[in-house]
Amino acid sequence: MALDLGGTNLRVCHVTLLGNGEHTIRQQKYVVSEELKTGPMRNLCDFIADCVDSFLTENGTIDSDSTIQLGYTFSFPVLQTSINRGVLKQWTKGFNCSGAVGKDVTILLQDSFRRKNINVNIAAIVNDTVGTLMAYAYKHPDTTMGVIMGTGFNASYYEDMNKVKKWTGKTDQEMVINMECGAFDCERRVLPLTVYDNKMDRESINVHQQLYEKMVAGMYLGEITRNALIELIDRQLLFNGESSKDLNKIWSFETAYMSSIEVDETEDLCDTAHILESVLSIPSTTLADRQIVKKVCNAVGVRAARLASCHIAGVLKHTGKVGQDCIIAIDGSLFEFYPKFEKNMGTALAAILGEQARSKVKFDLARDGSGLGAAIIAMIAAKN
Repeated sequence: MALDLGGTNLRVCHVTLLGNGEHTIRQQKYVVSEELKTGPMRNLCDFIADCVDSFLTENGTIDSDSTIQLGYTFSFPVLQTSINRGVLKQWTKGFNCSGAVGKDVTILLQDSFRRKNINVNIAAIVNDTVGTLMAYAYKHPDTTMGVIMGTGFNASYYEDMNKVKKWTGKTDQEMVINMECGAFDCERRVLPLTVYDNKMDRESINVHQQLYEKMVAGMYLGEITRNALIELIDRQLLFNGESSKDLNKIWSFETAYMSSIEVDETEDLCDTAHILESVLSIPSTTLADRQIVKKVCNAVGVRAARLASCHIAGVLKHTGKVGQDCIIAIDGSLFEFYPKFEKNMGTALAAILGEQARSKVKFDLARDGSGLGAAIIAMIAAKN
């Protein structure tokens, strides 16, 4: 089995590996409420355990005589001390549960299983990027990186163990590295932060953390756009200087609105007008207003794609794979659904590496791959 706790939903999966890259999967998604995201960790773990119990009951997969081995995809920064032990370093993506930072999250969840008499053993804890990489490599051995571009942003890749300075064992193989690249440049010395980024960061629950992620990930792009629009309003350059209570609320401008606005090809940008006037209660908008909003959305979206490509290019250069055939397995709603995101990433990668090297890199959508990857890792861990 596999659990996938990400930015929005909890996913419970039962995976059957058939060999030759084939598998079957049964899964169920459960919404994680805002109350659970910011409440006590015990409540979140009990909720997860209840969801697993419900899934097992509904799917008839309970066997009271055997322990179910579980791969736990935990998409937050942890200090992983073994295959099934990981201490939470910090929360990201809107989570801020008390009683978790500095604790082993597998022990906390295992305790909930024990208290509720659920016969499940956490065999492995896996980051979602690692799960995505393992899942896609199961079918496509040439996979080079696993990347998450959804609510959050992160990546993993294969590294020669002789380059991993903290490793003290044998160094004749490769290790998968969870990069936690969203935390890059917390010192704010490299990233091209704008006043709109800084305002969003100040009003987030993890100030001065995950700055790279905040410039790329779907959770934040709408708020960056909103900050830019508010400034244009204050300068009397948009909506005749008139905002609304809805637009003035932080996080009110969703990234999904940006997607809808970017694909609006109606003559008068009617879909954009609907979002601005009916959803966000702007009193009235002109066509020029709507065109400006569309340009702002495009600028924020293109920048996110270009920054994401910078990271991929950096990994390819570091590993010496520039010019080689590479598959980048990418999961996440931003990559899958945001208009022209993949195209913009490719354009940026060509600008960095050159068109010939870009042609060797294939971006593949690895939808819900982290669950399959966690199940594969749990199976191997249990056998060993």
